[in-house]
Amino acid sequence: MEAIEVSENGHEPGGANSIQLIAFSIGEQVYGVEITTVREIRAWNGATPLPNTRQYVRGVINLRGTIVPIFDLRARFGEGKTEATKNHVVVVLSVGDKWIGILVDAVSDILTIQKDDIHSVPEGENMDAELLNGIITHDNRMVGLIDLDTVVGNTGEES
Repeated sequence: MEAIEVSENGHEPGGANSIQLIAFSIGEQVYGVEITTVREIRAWNGATPLPNTRQYVRGVINLRGTIVPIFDLRARFGEGKTEATKNHVVVVLSVGDKWIGILVDAVSDILTIQKDDIHSVPEGENMDAELLNGIITHDNRMVGLIDLDTVVGNTGEES
């Protein structure tokens, strides 16, 4: 992981115009979420499946008494189900008043970016642009910023 820069006064460089992201990979693609939403990063140990859920909901885990649904991010992005191994990682996040987990291949970096460097997601017929808040370029690679509310918002509960 990259080191987080901290100035002499203990604040992040860039102040109010910068945000920090946890970056993780799914295949060759890198995605990120704001570090303030991350509650825990844990190794994949399986999940208890639930009936009548969307294909991208792997099930639930019991995290110290809290039931946390696990979303397969690869499947959520329409790239097929993850063949999870002990090398895969669950990133536990706070989304509103709920905790959720996302299954990813690996956590790679902590990135400090400037808000001005976030670009809008290009639209096209084969792009699921509503799942992303934006795109940044960091070290010559594109990082998709995940819109957590949209990714977890429609989990298959029937009305």
